[in-house]
Amino acid sequence: MQDEYDALINIGIWELVPRKGRDCDEIFSSVVKPETIRTVLGLVMERRWSIHQLDVKNAFLHGDLQETVYMHQPPGFVDRRAPNYVFLLRKELYGLKQAPRAWYQLFTNFLLLMGFVIAKSDTSLFTFKHGNDMAYQLFYVDDIILCTSSDALRDRLISHLKTEFPMSDLGPLISWEFLSSEILERAGMGTCKPSPTPVDTNAKLSADSGPHVADPTQYCSLAGALQHLTFTRPDIAYAVQHVCIFMHDPREPQLYALKRILRYIQGTIDHRLHLYPTSTLRLITYNDADWGGCPDTRCSTSGYCCFLGDNIISWFFKSQPTLSRSSAEAEYRGVENVVAEVCWLRNLLLELHCPLRQATIVYCDNVSAIYLSSNPIQH
Repeated sequence: MQDEYDALINIGIWELVPRKGRDCDEIFSSVVKPETIRTVLGLVMERRWSIHQLDVKNAFLHGDLQETVYMHQPPGFVDRRAPNYVFLLRKELYGLKQAPRAWYQLFTNFLLLMGFVIAKSDTSLFTFKHGNDMAYQLFYVDDIILCTSSDALRDRLISHLKTEFPMSDLGPLISWEFLSSEILERAGMGTCKPSPTPVDTNAKLSADSGPHVADPTQYCSLAGALQHLTFTRPDIAYAVQHVCIFMHDPREPQLYALKRILRYIQGTIDHRLHLYPTSTLRLITYNDADWGGCPDTRCSTSGYCCFLGDNIISWFFKSQPTLSRSSAEAEYRGVENVVAEVCWLRNLLLELHCPLRQATIVYCDNVSAIYLSSNPIQH
């Protein structure tokens, strides 16, 4: 058998190639970055623009299908005249992997015809500028946040969009307070005793400490919901990131830490992210890191906060992927992360027609890391 197989190879009967995608080759879903949303809303508050939410009805059904796809007739809706036939799809359909990408391409082409420009910093952000009229449009799959410099421009753009796509006008933005209550009810902690802080700074969670939790699925569900809540709650971002590390194998101490976050939310359920008009448009960042704080890997954890004026627009807390041999090295790695974020934010503001005239200050409390950053030689 080996001789026959070698003969096939020598003659060149076939060649090894990557397997082509089934029914589609490329998939993509447009999701705007949370930092982009907060940056845009911060600018809008400073300029006192109009803010509106829109929802496209049956968005995925509008996309044009490029591939040939057949579908079984739905049970209960089989055509009696041709029960053995199948559907040949002419349009995109919910459930197709390429449907979000086709919808994004269709909607993007329409916005380009309207005069919008795609931002390079975030392809889910579209900007419009014509004379004194300006608008920002944020795109989250089929949900839209539209910010305009005037009510007349807002009405004109919405009217133009509705001529092509059926939309629901959801009005002004709403709070996420209901989500906090829903998470507490799901955990059975709707009447729990509040905690003054979200995390115990004296305790270090370990991967193999304590017995396994009785319901790992609930742990993962609650941790994921809290992660969603951190989009507008930077005060719990570090604590949530810490408990999410153990989602693959949660133990009782980690569950206790997760419930502490929930008890903190119970006491701060009315807290939300406030954005204020600011007179000085400056980008300022604060960075910090521990050294070997993880008891399992001895990796360090770094984090930063970025403020545009008085408004926090970006934050990040994550364990570093490699070991640091000194506190200075750990802090320097943290500075590296925040500087990369600053470069991205400055480019984003430039595309929002709001260039910064001053340098961005990065605050760090480690003198050695500051010296390393200011002198690129011999390190």
